[in-house]
Amino acid sequence: MGARRFGNFGLVGLGLAGGVLLSLGISAVAQRNQPLPLQELQQFANVFSAIKSSYIEPMSDKVLINDAIKGMFSDLDPHSAYLDPDAFKEMEQITQGGFGGLGIEIGSEDGMPKVIAPIEDTPAARAGILAGDLITEINGKPTKGMTLNDAIKLMRGEPKTSIELTVKREGKDKPLKFTIVRDLIKVRSVRSKMLPDNIAFVRISQFQETTVADLVKQLRALGEKGAPRGLVLDLRNDPGGLLDSAIGVSSAFIKPNDLVVSTKGRVPSSNHQYFAKSADGVSSLPAWTKKVRMVVLANIGSASASEIVAGALQDHKRAKVIGNRTFGKGSVQSVLPLSEDTGIKLTTARYYTPSGRSIQVTGVEPDITVDDTPQGNLFRLPREVDLKHHLLNSAVSNESADEEKAADKSKVEPKMFEFGGTDDFQLRQAVNYLEGRKVNRIEPGLVLTASKKPGASVDSVKPVEKTGTAGKPAAAEKKTEVKPQGGVRAPAARPPKPSAQKVERFRITPNGVIEVH
Repeated sequence: MGARRFGNFGLVGLGLAGGVLLSLGISAVAQRNQPLPLQELQQFANVFSAIKSSYIEPMSDKVLINDAIKGMFSDLDPHSAYLDPDAFKEMEQITQGGFGGLGIEIGSEDGMPKVIAPIEDTPAARAGILAGDLITEINGKPTKGMTLNDAIKLMRGEPKTSIELTVKREGKDKPLKFTIVRDLIKVRSVRSKMLPDNIAFVRISQFQETTVADLVKQLRALGEKGAPRGLVLDLRNDPGGLLDSAIGVSSAFIKPNDLVVSTKGRVPSSNHQYFAKSADGVSSLPAWTKKVRMVVLANIGSASASEIVAGALQDHKRAKVIGNRTFGKGSVQSVLPLSEDTGIKLTTARYYTPSGRSIQVTGVEPDITVDDTPQGNLFRLPREVDLKHHLLNSAVSNESADEEKAADKSKVEPKMFEFGGTDDFQLRQAVNYLEGRKVNRIEPGLVLTASKKPGASVDSVKPVEKTGTAGKPAAAEKKTEVKPQGGVRAPAARPPKPSAQKVERFRITPNGVIEVH
């Protein structure tokens, strides 16, 4: 595999949080001007020798060294990791847009595997698996007390083979059973369509090698009958991907040579500025792509490369961001080779939006906050702040906002919907903004209160309208309506406190499993 192959992953993001991988020449820099800690290295050698010679089970040199390397990463931030051959191979498959498995990201809760999120247009998603589902049985075998790795082994299998999952879903009295056929999953990066009233809709589900070229092709097709009146760029539940693709996507909508993102770290080689460019056909796009009124849809599942694009378009005032605060992954990882088929992924810098703000922990705050559904927020995944050993952001505190806590206590069960479908509430509000109509946020507390009234249903509840002067919401009242022009920006929610519960994420593949960060 070697260093040449690592170059192919020069700018990569992985998993739920995405990430930005930079091939930096820092392998020996840390020790260049410092003496080696010989006493500590001798202590390591003594421990290695004791285990090798006296442990009750024989241990190979390779296993001991690999475990020692993994141990050095255990107390670093959650995005630094040792890449064994399986993990590196999985990274290659993900960035190229194809991998095998069920199409779910899973974690662990109460001693059972928990679905963090089904991946769009995969067997798990099509079967009806939802975020938050607890997997209680796999092919009839209880998972309680089962290690996550053992559960993953049971769920692995060759494409076209079936598996039965029994899940416990919040709000359901009885367990649900799903039969899912494993498949080789090919994630389609870009989808688009024309909405009524000549408004274009483009959804990016992951930033892959072909994303920019696919986006260019679909933008040209959308403009074949004339320039659209507005454009909605949907980045919801997009976990990130290639930094180069994020720069290319931003370049399609902002001026050439505008700053997209910058990175700053301890060593000079980690300090970079990335500007809008004209590669992959971006320069040949019609003029309307730089001028059309835009909305970016984002939510808690928008991470890394998604946050780079949302932050760049927001800072350049090219688009309004509508939805929920994003994941908050603002750190940079470097991939460094250790051998022909192994390496390390090491956090080496933070990235900053064009205005110089770090979104580490905080995420990108929407210009207009809109819940996932009329019943409230559906996606309640862990954010960066919930991950153990996450990097801090000195510009903010880690205290949570009361309104965010209150929203999570809502007993109204939000309804699942299709991104871009007729039941997509956030998309409807984006269209309202583009057409100059009112944009409504449905507060779960208000829906719950109104739904208790005799004869009232959740779908019939209207938001309470409290409007003040521009920039000044009505006193002592929470604003549930935002006007598209001169409206009031929703108050910024501070990041929540780290959860006491550790949430681990993994993606299942026929070749193995990779931890998702």
